[in-house]
Amino acid sequence: MSRLFTPVKLGPYILSNHLVMAPMTRSRANFDGTPGSLMGDYYAQRASMGLIIAEGTQPSADGQGYLMTPGIYTEAHIAGWKKVTDAVHRQGGRIFIQLMHAGRMSHPENTPHHRQGVAPSAIAPGTQMFTPHGMQDIPVPREMTAEDIRQTVNDFRLAARCAIEAGADGVEIHGANAYLIQQFLAPSSNTRTDEYGGSVENRARFAIEVATAVAEAVGAEKTGIRLSPGTAMWGIDEGEQGPELYRYLVAELNKLGLAYVHVMHLGNESLLKDIRRLWSQSLIVNRPGRAREDIGSDIASGMTELESYGQMVLANPDFITRLQTQSPMNPADHTTYFGGNEAGYTDYPSLA
Repeated sequence: MSRLFTPVKLGPYILSNHLVMAPMTRSRANFDGTPGSLMGDYYAQRASMGLIIAEGTQPSADGQGYLMTPGIYTEAHIAGWKKVTDAVHRQGGRIFIQLMHAGRMSHPENTPHHRQGVAPSAIAPGTQMFTPHGMQDIPVPREMTAEDIRQTVNDFRLAARCAIEAGADGVEIHGANAYLIQQFLAPSSNTRTDEYGGSVENRARFAIEVATAVAEAVGAEKTGIRLSPGTAMWGIDEGEQGPELYRYLVAELNKLGLAYVHVMHLGNESLLKDIRRLWSQSLIVNRPGRAREDIGSDIASGMTELESYGQMVLANPDFITRLQTQSPMNPADHTTYFGGNEAGYTDYPSLA
């Protein structure tokens, strides 16, 4: 396990260790998407992680899915995020902002313009979402036109530039967890008959266009992407061609020279090995529910350079110290994950 705590290169940076804070929605932003006053404290407390990947952050009003999530497309957003990145940097940390377009996983009551959500096809996810009026069914989204797609790619480009202006060390494109990019990947949510639907190459096109635009805007060495092959949630079904699609997508993304691919691994070991083979830069692996005794196993085996963790880092601002000293971990309070104040956010105790 000692290798976990040695420096490692990621893009242009030398990280202090091989452990990454995974992005987690906490819904502590202001209603306008500006980071809330506690967000700087929250991330700075966890700056001993080799890299922090901040929570999903909408690149546009259309991109917002949930209440109180941060944005990164206005001057106010930039100023708010600057306070967060400055706080992390003062503690010696590195922070990437995750760019997340929710696509159909949205409700008009949760967005600033109160418009219908957008998606590759007009297919509802078949689930509910929390809104100012409680849980409501997510409505059928509007199918994106070719112009909508071009505009959304430009939204990602602008948001990436805003993130760097706000002091972020880089950005992660959210291509996982049933949000917009994965909605294009899955035939259950993408029934288009144009160049963005049908074949593996067509369904991967939007992801590649977004990654290309972001890399051109801020530098490939400051751009990562998160993928979750095999996700089966909120109506997402990638079908039998799913593994083939990811092999094609990773090989194409590899040509861009991005800093990393961040895989939320759901059990297809053969596919993970192929991703490792096809990917030339850093790989981050997140295994949901990984036991404490297995921390570092993917690094030790040579599968990956970095491992990411969510709930344990959420509940343990001194996660690194607790690992090094083999100290007990705080349990996470699930009732305070989303929204609220400092309770379950910035008040988890450190060993000191």
